[in-house]
Amino acid sequence: MASDCIVGAVEDHWTVGRVAELAGVSVRTLHHYDEIGLVRPSARTAAGYRAYSAADVERLREVLAYRRLGFGLREVAELVDDPATDAVAHLRRLRGLLLERRDRADAMVTAIERELEARARGQRVTPEEQLKMLGTRLYDAIGGAYPATRRTEPRIAAQIWDALGDAQTVLNVGAGTGSYEPADRHVTAVEPSAVMRRQRPAGSAPCVAAAAESLPFEDRSFDVAMAVSTVHHWGDPIAGLREMRRVARRVVVLTFDTDEPGWQDRFWLTRDYLPEFAAVLAEFPSLAGMADAIGARAEPVPVPWDCADGLFEAYWRRPGAYVEDHVRRAMSVWTRVGPKAEQRAVRSLSEDLESGRWAERNSDLAGLDAADLGLRLLIA
Repeated sequence: MASDCIVGAVEDHWTVGRVAELAGVSVRTLHHYDEIGLVRPSARTAAGYRAYSAADVERLREVLAYRRLGFGLREVAELVDDPATDAVAHLRRLRGLLLERRDRADAMVTAIERELEARARGQRVTPEEQLKMLGTRLYDAIGGAYPATRRTEPRIAAQIWDALGDAQTVLNVGAGTGSYEPADRHVTAVEPSAVMRRQRPAGSAPCVAAAAESLPFEDRSFDVAMAVSTVHHWGDPIAGLREMRRVARRVVVLTFDTDEPGWQDRFWLTRDYLPEFAAVLAEFPSLAGMADAIGARAEPVPVPWDCADGLFEAYWRRPGAYVEDHVRRAMSVWTRVGPKAEQRAVRSLSEDLESGRWAERNSDLAGLDAADLGLRLLIA
């Protein structure tokens, strides 16, 4: 029987059996890939068996990864034979595809939970609603809510653009549908979600499918890298911030401060109706830790009472907005806390608005034009 790793004339090559075992595929599959020219082992043993080099194994890894993401053999061949794409670029592309799949899975879980809640209450779930759960329309509906209420707030934008300084080349990481992208600079956008990329308006900055943690750019490719209300969506925020620091001379990030004791009590919505919000950010890095990662200073970003951008804190003086389903759908917090917490919070808020209890409890807000609710701009 041939050894796992062959030495001599084909040193550091692996037998077809060992490669099949490590990859979790059949020897027959590997033989087929060889026959169609998809992955051809570069050597043979003295007995004539196929032998795979490290480069062969790397190519096989790419082939199998794309296959498990649902690509056909012809599509896979075009991807792995692309002369402009190296191993690192393939890894970054695969990561982006997997993150998008994760987002779709999260959205499906949310839809299932909503249907279970509806059935528990004896509500009828239509065939159309049942089928939406299994199709791409589900994530389109959730992601599609963003353009309706999420847009550039001029006063917040002014603070962000002022922080950009004289930068001419800007990388917008986690760009979404393109809010806050300055029109007077050369902008390149990065967004892993295809749903979000499709919703970018005509004429907006070119958008690359990639994740913050693996930016496909050379060191110091941009004057500044910016990220607006997106860091909390990243799998590894610190790694993403360091990547921004790597590819740009300066970094500007709009994020959230959880360092201050009792931070969740700054906003009446999380204090009185949605305590689960604290758990959503339980593993979120501290503001100090994020600032240290990129050598940044922090500036408060007040939220205007009539904020045009429907972010989570936007309606602090307009509480009735939070009982509107289309408003909540454009806020990722509600998906994260789940339907039970959302329904309880909305029901309780609705009752307090009707009874006047909310107005009595929050009477001090009536005369404020803006509020500090924890938004911070990191500038490095």
